Amino acid sequence: MQKIYLAGPEVFLPNALEVGNAHKLLCTKYGYEGLFPLDNTIEGSNLKEIATAIRLANQAMIHECDIVIANLSPFRGPEPDSGTVWEVGFAQGLGKHVLAYSTDLRPLKEKTQSILNLGDTNCDASGMAIEDFGLTHNLMFSHSVVASSFEECFKYLK
Repeated sequence: MQKIYLAGPEVFLPNALEVGNAHKLLCTKYGYEGLFPLDNTIEGSNLKEIATAIRLANQAMIHECDIVIANLSPFRGPEPDSGTVWEVGFAQGLGKHVLAYSTDLRPLKEKTQSILNLGDTNCDASGMAIEDFGLTHNLMFSHSVVASSFEECFKYLK
């Protein structure tokens, strides 16, 4: 049975285990085994050790999986969770099949202008240009965004 690593900021939700288990059940429904980051057993005597253990455990899960499904929805701003974006790049570098979804599929420029209340300007508050290729996400990973929900990604696996 192929394994799917479930990447995304769901680990920060107050009901993270419940959401992770629901995603794992959907994986099972479609004939896959879901690997959720909070399935890892993490030990450490201080925050730095715990952070390192989390990173290494998640990397091991990505090595173990065949597929990554990533939640690239806006997180604390117009961009996705940076840890999830890193996992997408890591998985792609390993040659894994990566699919992503986002609850906001507006073009990146429109999404950024709206979420940051920038009006029609082409720059952010720091004067940095807003990427404008008409894509939903940064050009380096927008090709992975195929759906607006986790479950919708499964139709791209068969």
